[in-house]
Amino acid sequence: MPSTAAEYTFDLDQVLEHVRRALEQEDFRRAVAILEGLRPADQAEIFADLSDEEQRSLLTHLPPEESADILEELDDEQALEVVRELPDEELVSIVDEMEPDEAADLLGDMRPERAKRLLEELEDPEEVRPLLLHPDETAGGLMTSEFLALRRRMTAAEAIEAIRQWQPEAETIYYLFVVDRYGRLVGVVNLRQLIVADPSARIQDIMDEDVIYVTADTDQEEVARLMVRYDLIALPVVDENKILLGVITFDDLVDVLEEEATEDLQRYGGAEPLERPYLDTSPLVITKKRIGWLLILFLTATLTGSVMKLFEDEIQTMVALTLFVPLLIGTGGNAGSQTTATIIRELATGNVEPRDAFRVWWHEARVAMLLGLGMAIPAFIRAVTWVDNPMLALTVSVAIVVLVLWATGVGSLLPLVAAKIGIDPALVSGPLMSTMVDATGLLIYFSIAKALLGL
Repeated sequence: MPSTAAEYTFDLDQVLEHVRRALEQEDFRRAVAILEGLRPADQAEIFADLSDEEQRSLLTHLPPEESADILEELDDEQALEVVRELPDEELVSIVDEMEPDEAADLLGDMRPERAKRLLEELEDPEEVRPLLLHPDETAGGLMTSEFLALRRRMTAAEAIEAIRQWQPEAETIYYLFVVDRYGRLVGVVNLRQLIVADPSARIQDIMDEDVIYVTADTDQEEVARLMVRYDLIALPVVDENKILLGVITFDDLVDVLEEEATEDLQRYGGAEPLERPYLDTSPLVITKKRIGWLLILFLTATLTGSVMKLFEDEIQTMVALTLFVPLLIGTGGNAGSQTTATIIRELATGNVEPRDAFRVWWHEARVAMLLGLGMAIPAFIRAVTWVDNPMLALTVSVAIVVLVLWATGVGSLLPLVAAKIGIDPALVSGPLMSTMVDATGLLIYFSIAKALLGL
């Protein structure tokens, strides 16, 4: 039996079994050796699958730097659960090895009295303390205070020597920011520029003064949008006086994008986002997250029944009308969903904004007309094969054009209106759009039938 996990890197289930077996036999040395053979992300996945007792026993035998790597990879809620029962003296040694921004996230989720106690015991509490002042979902909450700021009058040789002494992590080295004597951000220089520059060249002569930056209260979505738009590896964070407070690196960006995408997907389905992984969330909590919108959608769905009741006489006169209800409503809902998904994505990337509402609607109206006309012919043919009544088939064809036009209009405007009034577009646009199109689509269909068929 091998003593490390090198052979099992791609079979994490097998690695997990080896770790559990070692822990059952109280062979902590072997369990640690197996875990140390994995990358931090794989270590965190294995660790998360262990029981609470197994986690605690393993943490007490892991080197503090390994424990820190694992906690940094875990979700915030998972990390908090893991350290809840750890003695303060053990936890301090682990937090000391964590990146300042990660340590601040962990301490910020703890009870204030314990967080304060742990903060005072850290080797360098001033690296972490300022980060605790900012909400997690802002630039200040994402930034790290561990960065190297260069001075304008330094030479390239002096800057390179400063980097050697700093010994930075890989993700923080490519771009270095330049400050004046008051700590104000004045420029940026990349590592390549420093290496190829004349050793005696001043930083102020080779730096780029056009620096993209954000303030500490900038929302994390805006941070992600800027970094993606301008292909930034690092983004400086400043205060109202442009004093450099910290740096956001690309690894933080990946976490933000994953978090925002997960929230949008959950909200698009009509549920509040989960704070913890799905399998670690109790059925009661999941129910609370879903039932609110489900009840709202249930009540709005009764509008469909009201429309059917309104046209009860017409339906009794020509029962065949009801044969095409699923076809028409489904088509309208699908067309609206396609549009909604597109507009939500465009909002997220910043390609459209609420003020573009008319342009977006007009763009989608032309698309909808082409889609409706393209579907009208097969709809007519299908209707004729079901019911030998050309006028009814024409009614279905006209209705499908109008329904697609209406559904794409709703699907294009609803996310923009939601964004304008400060509601997450993904939360209201999916299920609510489908429910609205169902009810109004029936009204449109029966109204067109009443006019064309003389009911």
